[in-house]
Amino acid sequence: MSFDSGPLDRYLSSAVGDDAAITLELRSVFTDSARDLADLMRRARCDANWHVAALRLKGLAATFGIVPLIQLSEAAMAGAPGDPAVLRQINRAIDEV
Repeated sequence: MSFDSGPLDRYLSSAVGDDAAITLELRSVFTDSARDLADLMRRARCDANWHVAALRLKGLAATFGIVPLIQLSEAAMAGAPGDPAVLRQINRAIDEV
């Protein structure tokens, strides 16, 4: 799945204008939050925790219109909790931001 961070870039640009330092900081906050949620998914010990973490990741991605990450979150919720393939794809998508 190829990743387009265009929606995040457009959102940040409309929020902060041309301030590169703030844009970089906000991008970092987004990726840190997404990584924290992916880590919660990885550490989930029950289906409910997996589902809640995936739902929160979907919400974060939806806030910025990052469709591939939304789709991966939905795939995680629809699939087997703890699926390592989905987790790898989620982490790859976050890295590409």
